Amino acid sequence: MTQPQKQHHAFEAEVGQLLHLVTHSLYSNKEIFLRELISNASDALDRLRFEALKDDALYEGDSDLAIHLEVDEKERTLTIRDNGIGMSRKEVTDNIGTIARSGTRAFLESLSEQKAADVSQIGQFGVGFYSAFIVADRVSLTTRRADGKQGTRWESDGTSGYELSSVSEAPRGVSVTLHLKDEETEFLDDYRLRTLVRRYSDHTAFPIRMHTLDEEGKSNLEDWETINQASALWTRPKKEVSDEDYIEFYKHVAHDPVEPLSWTHHRVEGRQEYNLLLYVPGQAPYDLLDPNPRGGVRLYVRRVFVLDDSETLMPRYLRFIRGVIDSDDLPLNVSRELLQNNQTLETIKGMAVKKVLDMLEKLGKEDEEAYAKFWDMFGAVLKEGVVEDGDNRDRILKLSRFRTTQAIDTPVATLDDYRTRMVDGQEKIYYLVAENLATAQSSPHLEVFRERGIEVLLLTDPVDEWVMSWAHQYEDTSFQSVSRGELELPGEPVESADAEEPEEDELCEKIKSALGDRVETVRRSTRLTDSPSCLVRSEGDVSPFVEDLLRRQGQDVPTPKLTLEINPEHVLLQRMQQDGGRFEIWAQWLFDQASLAEGMMLEDPSAFVQRMNDLLGESADQQTTEA
Repeated sequence: MTQPQKQHHAFEAEVGQLLHLVTHSLYSNKEIFLRELISNASDALDRLRFEALKDDALYEGDSDLAIHLEVDEKERTLTIRDNGIGMSRKEVTDNIGTIARSGTRAFLESLSEQKAADVSQIGQFGVGFYSAFIVADRVSLTTRRADGKQGTRWESDGTSGYELSSVSEAPRGVSVTLHLKDEETEFLDDYRLRTLVRRYSDHTAFPIRMHTLDEEGKSNLEDWETINQASALWTRPKKEVSDEDYIEFYKHVAHDPVEPLSWTHHRVEGRQEYNLLLYVPGQAPYDLLDPNPRGGVRLYVRRVFVLDDSETLMPRYLRFIRGVIDSDDLPLNVSRELLQNNQTLETIKGMAVKKVLDMLEKLGKEDEEAYAKFWDMFGAVLKEGVVEDGDNRDRILKLSRFRTTQAIDTPVATLDDYRTRMVDGQEKIYYLVAENLATAQSSPHLEVFRERGIEVLLLTDPVDEWVMSWAHQYEDTSFQSVSRGELELPGEPVESADAEEPEEDELCEKIKSALGDRVETVRRSTRLTDSPSCLVRSEGDVSPFVEDLLRRQGQDVPTPKLTLEINPEHVLLQRMQQDGGRFEIWAQWLFDQASLAEGMMLEDPSAFVQRMNDLLGESADQQTTEA
């Protein structure tokens, strides 16, 4: 069936919304469109060079890969052209015309949250092509894939949809022509374009060419010259690379307009030779928590792009890292599958992890404010390494920051800080996992620790439960949960049931009988000083909020073995023992209020309310009688 030569398509809703923002807002950094389009062209050249490793015919006799900028002052157009991999008709439709994907949605959501249209960030979300509409009222794109026979043309004014047509003869690659708005003619100026290329894209590893200029400053349409360095920045000696160069290269490779927090650049020589240039972003990628995030670190082999599979190059807990790894030792035609078990790459990956952790340690020592920003964005992800990377577990714990009962406002305390504040006889690092900071601060499990001046880590990230199940100790100091198992305090042995007073044994047994199988056992508490009761879980049980989360996901969670600890000195326990007729109501109420303090959902909220009303009503009657 013959495909029609020209078709009109409406934009999907999210694309239309995005283009409306672009074309109806004012931006102070509108020149970023050139950086985004050059970055896209560079990526297309990388892809061609990689695919041509297996099929040299894709070059079609033209292996001089480059990006060309061409101005037509009469037509008021600027064209950015590459001879890279190109796109098929389907790829044009998928990647440009109807790109209503997670990237577009995440970008629009970020604008909604910020309540400001900062289109400079669109590159980070994979939709940088749309930046062309900042300066153009019409954009046309002509492309042919390297293995295709027919080209495709895409045209749009950014408002009424787009036209898609077939082109019988088209050069390999992509040519994007911007029909500039009346007020954007500055981008027809040769000097202005050259300045922008050197500012934003000097590091691009492919030549960026413009027509040479004659003595009068007019373009010589028969001759071209390269206007960027066209060398891989990561291969240059560090002393020859300025901070500005590093920052602009990061913006290119990460499609991120925000400056990175830190970077590390190393040339490793010896049995294996490779370059590392790795960055910590200045803002969290939108897909940070995505189970399949976009590639963060690119792998090159002798300056030839191979892949950007983040899990092959970085452990998952460092998936926020951006940058480049370039090896001289891997074969150019290595497959993605072989890379997963390649010993050379594993060695490089191990060194890359070491350099990243070195960089973070340096940042933490030299710039506390920047590190606090890093931890706020990436701390919960970095902590995953405690589970995933046993070799570096202590280093990751050393890098971790915590809220504690003595440092509430921000997570600034380190485990080394904590150990300097341990009281006499303290041999463990105490911690409490809770759903949020408010629940943690009000937990009855902290009462004896506050009374004795013992600091407790307050862990409220969803990942903390999982992390602490693996973090058995930091260096030579073990961890202990304050809400699980029997509590051992500094200088005191663990209390056993045999040590309890006879009348308290009888009280515990009586409460246990009243509660039945709601609890495993009842015992006198060493934790409580102000509250009447609390619930304690066994060492292997998950916390209440994790248990609830797992159940909501349909997972089968074993019923936890709960211990009710009581404070016999509390006035309510004394009142309970005097009110023999309502003893069971008191016992059930003690369990329910302890459950609420733990953040647990009550099995029967109405029964709890009824018990509360009964007890409050009795108290009111008693006060009336006494009056």
